[in-house]
Amino acid sequence: MSLTSFRIGGPDAPPETLPGGPSFETLTSGSTGAPRRILRTQGSWVRSFEINGRLLGVGPGLSVAVLGQLTQSLALYGAVEGLHQGAEVHLLNALRPDRQRALLAARGVVVVYASPAQLRLLVGQGPVLAGLRLVIVGGSKLDAGLRAALRVMAPGANVREFYGAVEASFITLADEATPEGSVGRAYPGVEIDLRGGNEIWVRSPYLAERYAGSDPGSARWQDGWLTVGEIGSLRDGYLYLSGRAGRMVTVADQNVFPEAVEAFLIGLAGVAQVAVLPVPDAQRGVHLVAVVQGDAAREGEILAAARREFGPLRAPRRLIWRQDWPQTSAGKTDLQRLISELAG
Repeated sequence: MSLTSFRIGGPDAPPETLPGGPSFETLTSGSTGAPRRILRTQGSWVRSFEINGRLLGVGPGLSVAVLGQLTQSLALYGAVEGLHQGAEVHLLNALRPDRQRALLAARGVVVVYASPAQLRLLVGQGPVLAGLRLVIVGGSKLDAGLRAALRVMAPGANVREFYGAVEASFITLADEATPEGSVGRAYPGVEIDLRGGNEIWVRSPYLAERYAGSDPGSARWQDGWLTVGEIGSLRDGYLYLSGRAGRMVTVADQNVFPEAVEAFLIGLAGVAQVAVLPVPDAQRGVHLVAVVQGDAAREGEILAAARREFGPLRAPRRLIWRQDWPQTSAGKTDLQRLISELAG
């Protein structure tokens, strides 16, 4: 079968064909700026389709659904993988979460590809998804509360989280045996190397080639290896993330990764969405605030829990409540918008 290069979310002209075969372009999430176009070979995804068919059972005759727009890399991946494996694919991004959940039940969907943000909207009122057997989660880590809600919504579902990036595709895969706080072990075929400052570098057959056009991007490729600037550690073969080097801040000479604080806060009662941001401080250089969607009546207990966990310097000094939540087209928190609004 002849394969054609294609582009998602950009000009109509087809992308260039790479030496490794037909190519395609997809987009980064754009959470810290405008989405960037990524150029990769189609083979870089097809190789992981073969792994998932064997490892996760994604295969012919199954009913598969994606919740996001196809400009989102995870949704595009799920749709293309399903079609490649001979599954029946349902695109549900245009529907409200309650309608998505009703159709998942009505159409007998057994596999769902979704981000935690999409799943938080899905686990509200609706039918129990007794037939759902596999939830493939990417984009960020599930918190304990959301994982518990998923067990109620789909009691028979195997939830498999993966850590990756649009530039790298799969890096690790987690399962029920994964220790708390880890993003799992290396995905089959992936090598992980921690270099200066514990920056995570990966080598695998699933890497993108480069950014499209003249965009230099933020990821770095070197001798077959790639880093997106994430900092982490390896313990007993499991990868633990600290955060992106580009988001790290220094509060009174202490290095703080806002992602670590966000991961703690999202697991607390009353917090539905959260973003931790730095604010200039004459004494400390910066201090942290948390923009939160949820139950403002719990503010006191949330701040107290954060101070117990992180101490007075690394914990947010205050919470800023908002009920509308800015998201990028990929369904991730629009950090740039929040930063701009906070500065204004």
